[in-house]
Amino acid sequence: MEFESFIGLLESMISIPSISREESAAADFLESWMKGNGLYPERKKDNLWLSSSKEDDGRPVILLNAHIDTVKPSSGYSRDPFVPFEDDGRIYGLGSNDDGGSLVALLSAYLDLTSHPQPYRLIFSATAEEEISGKNGIECIFPEIGKIDFGVIGEPTCMRMAVAEKGLMVLDCKSYGKSGHAARDEGINAIYEALPSVEWFRTHRFERESPFLGPVRMTVTQINSGIQHNVIPDVCSFVVDIRPNGMYTNTGLLADIKKSVDCEVLARSTRLGSSHLDSSHPFVRRGKSLGLDSFGSPTTSNQALSPFPTVKIGPGDSARSHIADEYIVIDEIRKGAEQFVKLLDGLKIDRI
Repeated sequence: MEFESFIGLLESMISIPSISREESAAADFLESWMKGNGLYPERKKDNLWLSSSKEDDGRPVILLNAHIDTVKPSSGYSRDPFVPFEDDGRIYGLGSNDDGGSLVALLSAYLDLTSHPQPYRLIFSATAEEEISGKNGIECIFPEIGKIDFGVIGEPTCMRMAVAEKGLMVLDCKSYGKSGHAARDEGINAIYEALPSVEWFRTHRFERESPFLGPVRMTVTQINSGIQHNVIPDVCSFVVDIRPNGMYTNTGLLADIKKSVDCEVLARSTRLGSSHLDSSHPFVRRGKSLGLDSFGSPTTSNQALSPFPTVKIGPGDSARSHIADEYIVIDEIRKGAEQFVKLLDGLKIDRI
């Protein structure tokens, strides 16, 4: 398929509003485009995927993923964010950089790679709700696809390999005391009961540090206690922001924290895990042989929801995401598609 067809697809996708949880029209269009080009997509909710083979033939499975949803447009746009505009080799419009460029580059690479035999089964997916880490996005297709051995998450990274990505876990903590009259020094002050735990979160350092993301970060960000000045508070609640570093699972961190602090600890969610891909992985080695740089990403993506090894990489620049007059350079998409093929063609990975 000619490269210009993918640019036309990107511009059509830009013209269809696809705010998170409002992706149906964009998914309908992309599904129709695929069928019109002789492809056979499968769909669940507003998520689409193509498979080089539906049968488990013993080969490992590689998933290519990009998302079709966008954030809401910034008020600073100088032109209609839903009208694609070409100027000086750039395509302007909401979702052009995040994540349209990766979507069409990966789709182009998928068609190229599946035109001849590969030592793996390949799946291309275009999924919803990435910008809000929604449960009706990439997670909901995993049971349909089955076991995945490696994932390429398309995001604007200037085609650098994000081999690590910070996760997120938010904890709601409570310490308990006993109410009493402050003037008579009665009761047990829940604030004082909470202080050792707050200090533990401030000072504790988990042993394993990431060469890309450093240590696990734990920050107490909110605290609340007391009903009035002369009553000893019997409950002190506080919130802790946890940024995992790819060296621990969220559930593992949560278990260690619960054993270490003397307060009630409840995680709002453990879904947004961190990731770490070893430098010995065949994809990373291939990327380095092609001169690609690797780094640790501070931004969350579908890597956080993928329970298998992943790398985040794609055309465009993360600095252009979520800004007014978002754009991507057409040549970035072309080179990105070519680079994906070089990275994946004939790549041999192990089943996990």
